[in-house]
Parts: sequence; C-alpha cells; structure tokens
Amino acid sequence: MVTIYDVASRAGVSAATVSRVLNGKKVREPYGELVRAAAEELGYQPSRTARSLRLQHADVIALIIPDIENPFFTSLARGVQDRAREDGYAVVLCNTDDDPVREREYFDLAVAEHMAGALLAPASSTSDVSPLLKAGRAVVAIDRHVDQDLDTVIMDNHRAALDATTVLVERGFRRIACITGPEDVETASQRADGWRAATLTAGRDPAGLLEHGDFRMDSGREAMRAQLDGADPPDAVVVGNSLMAVGALQAMASRGMTPPDFGMAVFGDLAFAPIVPAGIVIIETPARELGSAAASLLLARIKGAEGASRTVVVETKIRA
Repeated sequence: MVTIYDVASRAGVSAATVSRVLNGKKVREPYGELVRAAAEELGYQPSRTARSLRLQHADVIALIIPDIENPFFTSLARGVQDRAREDGYAVVLCNTDDDPVREREYFDLAVAEHMAGALLAPASSTSDVSPLLKAGRAVVAIDRHVDQDLDTVIMDNHRAALDATTVLVERGFRRIACITGPEDVETASQRADGWRAATLTAGRDPAGLLEHGDFRMDSGREAMRAQLDGADPPDAVVVGNSLMAVGALQAMASRGMTPPDFGMAVFGDLAFAPIVPAGIVIIETPARELGSAAASLLLARIKGAEGASRTVVVETKIRA
C-alpha cells in the first residue's frame, strides 16, 4: 500500500508537505505539482478513515428522495453523484416512499454514520431536519421546501404549468383537465395552481377537472378514467409527471383517444411509454441540473461556507 511517505520520497519533499497538498492547502510551487504528479504516478489513494477522523465526518453525503423508481429522481441522483464525485464524496441513496417515519430513520442514520451532510427531497413541508442540524450536518432541500431555514433548489412549477396549459389553450382545446400529485406535496399543488391560473385567464371553468394521484402510473390511469367517464369529459389534460402520463395515455388508448386529437402536456419526458404520440407538450424538468446545483450548495456548506440561506430556481423549458 502506497503511503504519504512514499509520495514524499518520490516528490523530494517532506511528508508534511504532501499532507498539506492532498488536503487542499496552499504550498509554494513547484512543490504542489511535484506532490500531485508523484501521487498519480504511484497510484496513491488517501485513507478515508484517517480523513474522517480529522474532519469529524466521512466523505459521504446522503441523498434522501421519495421514489427512486420515478425517472425524475433517478436523473436528479445522477446530477448529485456526478457533482459530489468531483470533490471526492460518495453518495448514499435513501428512498423514503414519502413516509415521514422512514425519512426520520434516514436522518438518524446519516448522523450515526457521520455523513458530512444530506440532500433532502422532503416527504412534506413539515419534515423536521433538526436531528441533522443539531449534529452539525449540512442540509440542502431539493425540489421541495421545508419549514426550516435551509438552502433550497427548486423549479418554478407554477410558471411551467401555466405556460404549458396556455399552449393547449392556444391550440384550441376547451376543457383542459389536470392530473397532479398528492394535495400535501408542494410541487403537486404548485402545478395545479399554474394550470388553474391559465385556465381562468382563458375564461374557462376549471371546476371538476382536477384529479390528485400519487405520481405513479396506476394513479394516472385511474385519474384519466375518472375524467373520461364524467358527464362532461375534457378534451385535453396537463399531467404532473411522466409516470402518471403513461397511465393516462393507457386510459385514453382504451377509449380510442390519442394526442394530438386529445391534447396533453406533461412534466418530463415519456421515457417509459412504448410509443410517444405526436403533439404532446413536454415540460422539460431539469432534474440533473437540480441535483448538481443542490450538491454544489451542500458541498460549499460542508467546507464552511457561511451566510444566509439561498433559494436557487432552475429554469424549465416548454417543448411543444
């Protein structure tokens, strides 16, 4: 096993200089370059255990999300992992299924395992991250706010839903339904509010056209069936994520309906649809960018960045 003494001998410097360079501290050149070249040549791998003892935390962060099967969170996780890896941090993925009890268990685990911090897509706005904060761990909320003073990275869900609904209005659709997530989930209510605002601005009545699912495929199918079986069914729909949209398309197909004759706008690409009909309005959800931005904020806090909490809004785009 290569040690810092081997690196020091190859570079022609002291072990203390090697330690300073490998821990990111400034040294006079060309010594820094000599150490880095020697470490690479010898294949030196720093000891995570020793580093953890010095820093009082492991080079590990927790990513706590509600549903790993949701492609939005899969892409988000990739953004987090890519950014964390740049700074030498590993990511532990924790799936809560929007269960506050399970979420709290992961908070306790992050503290017990001396993780450096956590990125959290909270189960609800009342998620209590105080166990992490009291233990001195950095926390950043992602995709959803919590009722605590944290750095947060989000999308403008209201604006995205409003703009997508407006596209359907401009295409001539008269009764535009909305299938969104649970009422108590911030992103779901924001998307419903954006749809409602665009509908009212167009002089349409949104009454009876809102359905709440759980962001999963079955709920999208059942919600679409409920709308199509109503006394005055819609001729278009805005769907709060791609999984529910696939379910909605299944319900429509069983009745011989399909875009573009039946209007549809969707948050996210339809990655799981066997065939994507033409004419669907796609709201591009920048999940990977969200993950990368949130990881950057978290890593900065871990390294000691101070100051007031920040909210970063990542832009969405409409692909019509």
